[in-house]
Amino acid sequence: MKYIITGSLGNISRPVTKNLVAAGHDVTVISSSADKKSEIESLGATPAIGSLTDTEFLKTTFQNAEVAYLMIPSSFSLPDYAGFQLEVADKYLEALKGSNIKHVVLLSSLGAHMRKGAGPIDALGYLEEKLLEIPDLNVNFLRPSYFFSNLFSLAGMIKHAGIAGNNYGDTDEKLVLTHTDHIAEVATEALLNLFTGKSITNIANDERHPSEIAAVLGKAVGKENTPWITFSDEDAYKGMLGAGLNESFAQLYKEMGQAVRSGEMQAEYWKNRPQKLGDYKLEDFAKEFAGAYAGA
Repeated sequence: MKYIITGSLGNISRPVTKNLVAAGHDVTVISSSADKKSEIESLGATPAIGSLTDTEFLKTTFQNAEVAYLMIPSSFSLPDYAGFQLEVADKYLEALKGSNIKHVVLLSSLGAHMRKGAGPIDALGYLEEKLLEIPDLNVNFLRPSYFFSNLFSLAGMIKHAGIAGNNYGDTDEKLVLTHTDHIAEVATEALLNLFTGKSITNIANDERHPSEIAAVLGKAVGKENTPWITFSDEDAYKGMLGAGLNESFAQLYKEMGQAVRSGEMQAEYWKNRPQKLGDYKLEDFAKEFAGAYAGA
């Protein structure tokens, strides 16, 4: 089979590419960086160097493929990330309609079912909706939860203020956490075992209350009983700006926090929990967190 992999050689796309090549498939990896060309080739894949906002490049690259793994990359330097997300989504849709691709695995997210009001996830909800409209396209929407890696942002807060927090966490709802290695495993399975129809796959490793997250991470760095503080939306927004995020990202992540706080973000997950969670847990992440904390 001929596969298209987006996401360059990121934490998910790299292992997925290696797994598909090992299974004997023809794999093309799209990257915006020419520096990745030789590395992609070393994995046994074909590099396609170009921009995801270049319609003709995507059409040419997608044309003869049969299966695509799609994701929308993140870049904290973009002044209008939401606009970029929608642009990439529309370019994917244009390229798919002129291709031979009949199976798509989309890296989406919990909260995409909301379509609106989940910050950076809204564009994924938009792309899900539009993919469903393409006749005879088989799609599997992978919906992982909050990435463990996002918790690295708490290192400075715990180190310098002795607290952890965000604009959610004052309800009984646990935060669902996912590791990228587990997402790669699920994505590989979906790509190798081709499906028919439309499906949603929720992905998670752990389910922990924010207060528990603060306590476990605090303990790992020698700060026992670190409390979780639920900030106001305004304070959370200002804190993100102070940490270096631009206004576009700070606004989007504030909205995502609001969706978590309301319960809407994870509502579909609790109705359709995975039968098996990934093996990696919060205590495993705490060991990695301790290393990041030292340099915060």
